[in-house]
Amino acid sequence: MSALTHLTVTEAIKGLENKEFSAVELTQTHIKAIENHRHLNAFITETPELALKQAAESDKRRAAGTAGALDGIPMAIKDLFCTKNVRTTAASHILENFVPAYESTVTRNLFNQGAVMLGKTSLDEFAMGSSNTTSYFGNVINPWKKSGGSNVDLTPGGSSGGSAAALAARLCMGSTGTDTGGSIRQPAGFCGITGIKPTYGRCSRWGIVAFASSLDQAGVFGRSVEDTALMLKSMAGYDPKDSTSADLEVPDWPSLSKQSVKGLKIGIPKEYRMDGMPEEIEKLWQKGITGLKDSGAEIIDVSLPHTKYALPTYYIIAPAEASSNLARYDGVRYGLRVEGKDLNDTYENTRAAGFGDEVKRRIMIGTYVLSAGYYDAYYIKAQKVRRLILQDFENVFTQCDALLTPTAPSAAFAIGENEDDPIKMYLNDVFTVPANLAGLPGISVPAGLDANGLPLGLQIIGKAWDEETVFRVAYAIEQAANFTSLPEMVTRSAA
Repeated sequence: MSALTHLTVTEAIKGLENKEFSAVELTQTHIKAIENHRHLNAFITETPELALKQAAESDKRRAAGTAGALDGIPMAIKDLFCTKNVRTTAASHILENFVPAYESTVTRNLFNQGAVMLGKTSLDEFAMGSSNTTSYFGNVINPWKKSGGSNVDLTPGGSSGGSAAALAARLCMGSTGTDTGGSIRQPAGFCGITGIKPTYGRCSRWGIVAFASSLDQAGVFGRSVEDTALMLKSMAGYDPKDSTSADLEVPDWPSLSKQSVKGLKIGIPKEYRMDGMPEEIEKLWQKGITGLKDSGAEIIDVSLPHTKYALPTYYIIAPAEASSNLARYDGVRYGLRVEGKDLNDTYENTRAAGFGDEVKRRIMIGTYVLSAGYYDAYYIKAQKVRRLILQDFENVFTQCDALLTPTAPSAAFAIGENEDDPIKMYLNDVFTVPANLAGLPGISVPAGLDANGLPLGLQIIGKAWDEETVFRVAYAIEQAANFTSLPEMVTRSAA
C-alpha cells in the first residue's frame, strides 16, 4: 500500500473513481506514513480519527455519485488556518491550547470539495521566519539530505516548512501554506515540490491567523503543477467576510495550465542576477530559459530598478503590521495568561512568556517604525517605495507576460546555520519578497539539483489575476526540467 503515497492528486482521483482503492485505504496509508516519520516533526496536531471519518463520508459520496473535486484526498493544513474544534496554535506558546469555534474560509472550501484533513502542520511562530526553526514545538526537518552520506539536518524553509516537508516526505498528497514574503515558494524550492502564492485577494484571509495583513496570502503545495492548479481552484473564491477578497470568477486552471507557451514573452529581470549568487543557480536559471525557448516562448531582458529596496521595505512594513496584529494577544481575551500584580503587569508577563525571540524582535521593530518620531521617516517612506516597486512590475508587464527568476539564493541549509545572523536569514527571501509587496502571483517549480544533491527551484511571477499564465509557464518548466528526484528516505520507503 506504500505506493499510494507516491500518487499525485490527479492520479489518486482516477484511482478512486476506478475503485482501485477507497478513500479510507488512501487515508490509512498516509496516517501510517505520518506515524513512521514523526522524527521530521512536520505536524503539531495529528487528526487521524477526523481524517478517517471524513474519508468514510467521502467514500459514501463517491458511491452516490456526488463526489467533490478533491473527494478523498488526504491533505495537511498549516497550523495558521483556524479549524473548527481542532487546536490551532500558530506554532506559538501563546496559542498553545486555542481551539477555534469556527472554520477558516479556505479550509471550509477544501472540505466542501471533499478534502480529508490529516492534521495541522508546523510553521515558524506566527509565520515569522525562513527556516521553520522558530516554532514553539521544535524544528521541522527537511526529508532531503546532502549527498555523500551527510546526516546533517536541513531546514525545510519557512514559514510553511511543516507543510512542505510533509508533502516532500509523502505524508500527505497536498498541503496548504501562507505566503507573506516567500513562505510558500522558498520551502517549495528547498523541498523539491511545487508551491504557489496566488494574487493577493484571490483566496480569503478570513480565519487565518494574521501576520502582516497587506501581504499575507493563502496558497498551496503540490507534487505537480496540475495538482496545485486543482487544489488552488478549490480553495479560491470571493468571500464577503474578507474585505480584501476579490469578487472574481475562479478560472478552470487545471485544464488551462497545459496550454502551450508558444508566443508568450518571458522577462528575465537583470536585478535578480546578484553578486555572489552560486554558479549552479545561474546555470539552473539558464536551463529554464533554454527550456522555455525550446517550447516556443520569447525571452526578453527587463529591468525592475527598485528591486534592491524590496527587502528593507518589507522588513519595515511587515513588522509594523505584525506589531498591530499581535497586540490582541494580551492574556485577557484568549490564549495564554500569566498573572501579574496589575493589568499592565499581566500584559507584560503574558507576552514575555508567550512569544518567542523572533516574534518579539519583529514586534519591537514594528513598534519602533510606527512610533511618533519615526513613522514618517520609516513607515511612510517604505509605503512610497512599495508603490515604486509595484510600478516597476506594471511597467515590465507591458513588455512581457511573465517573469522567470530563481526561487532562492541557495539550496536548503543546515538547521542553526544562520540562526546567529537575522539579516543573513532574511536574505533567503530576496527573490520572493517583491511579488508580495506588489500583490502578484508567484509559483516555485523544482528544476534541478545542486552539487550536494539538494533541490533547487525556479520562480515564475505573473500579472495580477493572471494565474493562468503562471501555471502555463510553470508547466512548461516542469516538462523541460523533468524533475523526478526524491528524498532518499522516500526512495527507501518505496523500495
